[in-house]
Amino acid sequence: MIAVVDYGLGNLGSIANMLKRVGAAASIVTSPELLANADAIILPGVGAFDEGMGRLRGGNWIPSLETEIFQKRKPLLGICLGMQLLMNSSEEGVSQGLGWISGRAIRFRFPEAVSLPIPHMGWSRVRPCRDKSLFQNLDEDHGFYFVHSYHVTCQDGNDILATTDYGCEFVSAVQRGNIMGVQFHPEKSHKHGMNLFQRFVEMKSPC
Repeated sequence: MIAVVDYGLGNLGSIANMLKRVGAAASIVTSPELLANADAIILPGVGAFDEGMGRLRGGNWIPSLETEIFQKRKPLLGICLGMQLLMNSSEEGVSQGLGWISGRAIRFRFPEAVSLPIPHMGWSRVRPCRDKSLFQNLDEDHGFYFVHSYHVTCQDGNDILATTDYGCEFVSAVQRGNIMGVQFHPEKSHKHGMNLFQRFVEMKSPC
């Protein structure tokens, strides 16, 4: 079962429906103890960084997430804000992030000659940095749907899974072991989103 964390933010129904379309058993979980029944976990998110961290702490999600991810080694996928929350911090707020991947979310800054709207909204290509990853077997024309004003920077380049261009090159996917994140919305990205969810579902915990 794939647990979609309901901490009050995110496109929960769309994610669960997409998982079911690829044949996965998906459940929107509303309390931390239910994570124990999951084979893998999705941390969605839309909105502001501080609100997201406040809801995770207020709902006592973090201890249970850390038990499932670090002790039981279950795969976790953060989506959009859910990916940014994996970092140490964000320019968007003052809260400390989860710190599971070393990095920071920053607002888009373009060269002086570049004038593009913020948020970055629409379809953009994603360039994987690794052969074996969430993006394996995708078509060359692998566009995904983005809606965001902030993007992450990683302290360790080995954590970068994919990049995208929007006025500048930015990190659009990360991975450190069983912890993964994507800045785009696979649940809104049609066939490529389905392929990515299928790859995630196929990942198994070593325990």
